[in-house]
Amino acid sequence: MPSWTPSCAESGPDLPAFEAGPVSIAAVSDVARVVVGREDIRRRIEELGRTITGDYEGRAPVLISVLKGGSVFLADLIRKIALPLAIDYMSISRYGGAAESMGRVRIVKDLEQDIGGRDVIVVEDIVDTGLTLSYLISVLQSREPASVQVCALLDKSVRRIAPLEIRYVGFDCPDVFVVGYGLDFQERYRNVPDILAVEDLPALTADPDLLLPFLPGAGPAPGEETAAASS
Repeated sequence: MPSWTPSCAESGPDLPAFEAGPVSIAAVSDVARVVVGREDIRRRIEELGRTITGDYEGRAPVLISVLKGGSVFLADLIRKIALPLAIDYMSISRYGGAAESMGRVRIVKDLEQDIGGRDVIVVEDIVDTGLTLSYLISVLQSREPASVQVCALLDKSVRRIAPLEIRYVGFDCPDVFVVGYGLDFQERYRNVPDILAVEDLPALTADPDLLLPFLPGAGPAPGEETAAASS
């Protein structure tokens, strides 16, 4: 499967000044870097769409996204699948902390459709320990679908605890904190079009505005000007 590749971020008009004031590009580059660019994401989603279309030929799968992170990936993925598919959403909340819950979750928003006898594809932004996803799959399987498969944009397999088969994977993800393309930091930056690896989480925690230059329309992502000049 594809691993991290250089970004192909597109340039755009400059953003207006933010109230927080200008952010140093050099400082930003020390805090985060683009690890999967928007063009790499687009190409990989096209490949996944073609594969799913072929695998489910003659069927009408239900693609299920767990809010909120997977919604961006789902929106792009379904437009690359040439099938009469349906979509649905779930929202979940852990019991206590991640360690306490061991993957058990409370369903805050359940599916609106009956998936009995249907082919289900769970669409995830990122899978790490697999505990929550494994529990969620068991909940879905109890509703007697014809099949349940997983499509994940990022697979952080290095952190896997629960044995889990992920049939469709966009990119293998190393053990780093990532943000962008649906993934958030304190509910911010889901709209960053690239996927960023945060190199200095304490710095970002101290100043959450540090990633503002990565937002859409801000021009080439910080650090890309140097790469372009040296090519």
